[in-house]
Amino acid sequence: MASSIILHQPTQSFFSDHQLFKASRHGWAPSRRPIVCDTHNRKTIQLIRASLSLEAPPLPSASFPLFHPPPQPEDSPAELEPVDPDFYRIGYVRSVRAYGIEFKESCNGFGVYASKDVEPTRRARVIMEIPLELMLTISHKLPWMFFPDIIPIGHPIFDIINSTNPETDWDLRLACLLLFAFDVEGNFWQLYGDFLPSTDECTSLLLATEEDLIELQDQNLASALREQQCRALEFWEKNWHSAAPLKIKRLAREPERFIWAVSIAQSRCINMQTRIGALVQDANMLIPYADMLNHSFQPNCFFHWRFKDRMLEVMINAGQRIKKGDEMTVNYMSWQKNDMFMQRYGFSSSVNPWDVIQFSGNAKIHLDSFLSVFNISGLPEEYYHNSQLSNDGESFVDGAVIAAARTLPTWSDGDVPPIPSVERKAVKELQKECHQMLAEFPTTSEQDQQILDSMPEARRTVETAIKYRLHRKLFMEKVIAALDIYQERILF
Repeated sequence: MASSIILHQPTQSFFSDHQLFKASRHGWAPSRRPIVCDTHNRKTIQLIRASLSLEAPPLPSASFPLFHPPPQPEDSPAELEPVDPDFYRIGYVRSVRAYGIEFKESCNGFGVYASKDVEPTRRARVIMEIPLELMLTISHKLPWMFFPDIIPIGHPIFDIINSTNPETDWDLRLACLLLFAFDVEGNFWQLYGDFLPSTDECTSLLLATEEDLIELQDQNLASALREQQCRALEFWEKNWHSAAPLKIKRLAREPERFIWAVSIAQSRCINMQTRIGALVQDANMLIPYADMLNHSFQPNCFFHWRFKDRMLEVMINAGQRIKKGDEMTVNYMSWQKNDMFMQRYGFSSSVNPWDVIQFSGNAKIHLDSFLSVFNISGLPEEYYHNSQLSNDGESFVDGAVIAAARTLPTWSDGDVPPIPSVERKAVKELQKECHQMLAEFPTTSEQDQQILDSMPEARRTVETAIKYRLHRKLFMEKVIAALDIYQERILF
């Protein structure tokens, strides 16, 4: 097996921004195109080609009392539809509870939305409760501990899990546990798996072809994803060989099914510290229903472990005002660039406040002046836009401008004021470097947008790759525009 690669594991959640709607059994649909991996020659593999259907028939709303999603408002966006009532039913009968929210789905996947207005309170408010018994949990460190303990003593899947690298292979272990849960008769995940994204609906670039990776226009990211693909395939070849027992073979008869399970584990896992009785441990967890929450850099919800009842709670932030129809979101992870979001979740953002541009020149601008122009307050790790200092209706400052404040080369020397002419010269040099980096891309942001508009039914992986390079270019263009405003507003 190839040497293991470290996968970053933040203390927040791992689930996809593109959690897609109901697929075939257990969220997996076999591809007609086989995977070929030459593990000896280390050749680049070509994975799954898939197509996407963007139309889904309207489904009736659920009618269970504690979930009780209200009827779809007439003026709501047409692309949002109530989920299948079975989605509520299978959780309700197993003590999952939700309050004041409803689940909806569209061509971009599932989401959680407020079904009523929520006034700000001094304490966080619970909107969802999920019991431990429905989760798939495996301890982060040896000895491996599972809950619920669904693996019988002596089952060969435990030997496969035990053969993984304890430091880096948490996703492979969780993928094995997920596949085993699908095979256990009467297990909840046999039902919930129908609502997980299938291979042709999943945006994880573990499922990308070589052509898709080229569309990233980022050699470093493409190389990292190829390593992850080969790592997963070699693990499957090592453990799902011809002499493997039937009880192992039937879990993943084809390599793409195992790779799909790894992508689900990576994108939907929550890593958090749990307490069960006197036992406190870090665990990797697949948590149903909570994994339908989408990502935001300004979330309105967070996770809380209620150890007395062995429940995961999703709670609204204290002091947060929620309007009916607002999406409930969490922050998947902080301090990470778009390339890490792409590796883990299969999405990127043009307003990621932690994205970075690698400048190579010597030009620097005055930090305090830049922050003052855009009313950015706080320490570098906690920058935020102070809207109270801004003019009404000003909307230029977003996450990209916050990222610019972190990534632009700056100087600050106590009470020494900046010299306007020097600052303007530095601005021109930085803008020139940004234009040079944009010129190195084979396509422009306008061309990328035209490609996306002309491919409404493109494979999800190629769409994700094009969006990544588009967001990269939009970020650079935003930095150029911010520097223009800075040199216009700086005092002369």
